[in-house]
Amino acid sequence: MDPDSGAKPPEGGASAVPRGEGKSSRRRKAKRNGKRRDAAPVTNSEAVDSAASAGRPNSQEPNPSARKRKRRRAKSAGAQQPVQGANIAPAAQQVPVRGEGGQQPHSAKSSSRNRRKKNRGGRGLQGRPLTPAKAAPGVAKAPAPAGSGQVSSKDVRGRAGAESPGAEQRGEKFSYVNDLYAALDLGTNNCRLLIAQPTRPGQFRVVDAFSRIVRLGEGLGTSRRLSQDAMDRAVEALRICATKLANRPIRRMRLIATEACRAAENGEEFLARVISETGLELEIIDRETEARLAVSGCSSLVGREARSVVLFDIGGGSSEIAVIRIDDSRSSRLANHITHWTSLPVGVVTLSERHGGRDVTPEVFSAMVTEVEGMLAGFDCPPLAAFRRQGAEDFHLIGTSGTVTTLAGVHLDLPRYDRRKVDGLWLSDAEVSAMQAKLLSWDFAGRAANPCIGPDRADLVLAGCAILEAIRRRWPSQRMRVADRGLREGLLTDMMADDGVWRRVRPRRTGGNQAGSQGAGGQDEAGARR
Repeated sequence: MDPDSGAKPPEGGASAVPRGEGKSSRRRKAKRNGKRRDAAPVTNSEAVDSAASAGRPNSQEPNPSARKRKRRRAKSAGAQQPVQGANIAPAAQQVPVRGEGGQQPHSAKSSSRNRRKKNRGGRGLQGRPLTPAKAAPGVAKAPAPAGSGQVSSKDVRGRAGAESPGAEQRGEKFSYVNDLYAALDLGTNNCRLLIAQPTRPGQFRVVDAFSRIVRLGEGLGTSRRLSQDAMDRAVEALRICATKLANRPIRRMRLIATEACRAAENGEEFLARVISETGLELEIIDRETEARLAVSGCSSLVGREARSVVLFDIGGGSSEIAVIRIDDSRSSRLANHITHWTSLPVGVVTLSERHGGRDVTPEVFSAMVTEVEGMLAGFDCPPLAAFRRQGAEDFHLIGTSGTVTTLAGVHLDLPRYDRRKVDGLWLSDAEVSAMQAKLLSWDFAGRAANPCIGPDRADLVLAGCAILEAIRRRWPSQRMRVADRGLREGLLTDMMADDGVWRRVRPRRTGGNQAGSQGAGGQDEAGARR
């Protein structure tokens, strides 16, 4: 019989053909293994599962290379699929399972190391903040901190860094990131408010600001009383300030009133009206406190090389002058170095009302300078020449008022006043003289047309220049620094220092010039000046 015909040989008979014997032998083996043919075949997945659950490879795999592949697949399947019956935490809370002896599996160790390397400091490989994990469906989102809707993305990153364990291990503290401080200054000419957050030591970032010319001291020099119109303007501005303060979680605030309320016979009555109509309780400060606050607000503008400084604050109804001498043991609070101070009972409003501020001739200007010089003559202060080193530029003036900021804006020929360019600017003695001569040559309409002066200051700026000229004659200096900051910044600095917010700060990063961002809030408040 043809072996390829497929005919079945006689049962039990032996074929003489060797190839036939091979077939019958295979059939007998198949009969002996009949039960195994009838049983359900074992799939690869079941073999892998059984091997993984037993902790060993499939012993029935005939091929050694396939057995190795099965082992690798079993290990990967065991690492990805949890063992049934184990208590598995949510993915965000899982902790790598340790083997016997407390050792982590190799794969778990390496993945943990990689995660630490990528997520170090809460940032990705390119330095960008990591995307926050999305909340599971049906899980309520945690409420944001009060006032967080007004916080920039930079501040949100700061809070995230403070809460991460890595930041704590690096010694970074951000407990004050959400703290808001407020300072309000109701002066003779302006009503000003600042709301700020502390940042680097001695510095803060302005969150909100408000400034309005109210001329509270209008007519005060003759009547000794605050007029009804002036009080109405001030109360209206204070209502805006009260709304801003009520809409933010202020940790601490200080609200002050200066010369107009000090000198007015009805000053206390006015403050009682402010409480009843706005809810704000203002504090009348004395002149010494006003001088110290002006120094505190401008402390960052005093260079390390300075040995003596004369700081002046030309206000609407008074002008404060502080003489500062700095020795080798420099205090963190510049106000501690004040050796002499005075408060002149004259400001831009009172002086312009006495001499006229619209049509100022050179003769009128000279008369104003002479009046202020007479007031300064009674100020008993030793000359500063003994405290200056020969040939060293260790003495300069600092002016904080609308007068000096106006001079700086005119000097820079700005199309619009910009405090970022004005605050901290150095002016030489010749430049100050040139700007005063230019303003004196303009009439009222010319001064009002200048964008850095405007109609609200056109009748006051030359009176301020007369006060400045008298100060320059008393303390000649080759340079003067302009400060668009003052009492509000001093109030904020003192409150933050008293609370100790700068004792626990993030370590300063090397590189980058941070100068000019201090105190007055850097570029955050443009145009808010006296």
